Amino acid sequence: MRPDVEIHRRFLVAIAYRMLGSVADAEDVVQDAYIRYLAMSEAEVESPKALLGTIVTRLCLNLLGSARRRRETYVGSWLPEPIWSEADALDASSPLARWQSVSVAFLVVLEQLSPLERAVFVLHELFDYDYAEIGQVVERTPAACRQLGCRAREHLERQRPRSPPTPEAHRELVARFAYSVGSGDLRGLVDLLAEDVVLDADGGGRFPGAVLAPLRGREAVARFVASTPRLPAGPFDGAIGDVNGEPALLLRGRADAVIRVVIALEIDGGVVRAIRAMANPEKLRWLNASRDR
Repeated sequence: MRPDVEIHRRFLVAIAYRMLGSVADAEDVVQDAYIRYLAMSEAEVESPKALLGTIVTRLCLNLLGSARRRRETYVGSWLPEPIWSEADALDASSPLARWQSVSVAFLVVLEQLSPLERAVFVLHELFDYDYAEIGQVVERTPAACRQLGCRAREHLERQRPRSPPTPEAHRELVARFAYSVGSGDLRGLVDLLAEDVVLDADGGGRFPGAVLAPLRGREAVARFVASTPRLPAGPFDGAIGDVNGEPALLLRGRADAVIRVVIALEIDGGVVRAIRAMANPEKLRWLNASRDR
């Protein structure tokens, strides 16, 4: 085995996770890339890191095409797979990439891009590739890549919170949200929510009581969230954990301490504008592998 193979793993998983929103898929893609890389001759390898990055990106583009077809038949909303904030997949080339580019809200917006737009944006904005380098990776001209990148950036700018909270304010609001959920304080929950708040829940058809379509409006969302501790999959104990670069509410089964639900809040202007509850047990396996955190 070439000695340079493993030293680029964190970089490669970082790209793949942002492209796919899944730790499991990212790890599989990187492993596949290694297999392909090791089958190549020394003469074909000018820069191991650049070549591996190209292979990983192309594999992700292929996988995104089939993933979109699978998600058309997915039960309920599809949300990204949560990761611990200090996980290797957070490692990237800039503070923005390490902190913001793995937030659940950001990954959800990336899902709205075309696969090529997503690849160009991730490589250019988060990993400092220039458009000529990206063109070689995705087999497009630099001008075409620049256009794709501009479209992606404009889309993300439209979706970006205008008044995002500081990390301290975010944690405080999550704590208030957790208290209201735990106490069943419906009025307290309503006060935390934007008028047009949206709740998305990803149970994958495997979590009893999960909503199958987004809920909209603060009254409907507050009533549902207030009932969460009494869902058929409960009872739960709540705690705040650092997930995807931000504080999130973790609901663990009281009997076994297994994480059953991860609730991420998107905050703008001091109120919650989106709630994303991830409850598909397949997507929580990675978190539960390190449940002592």
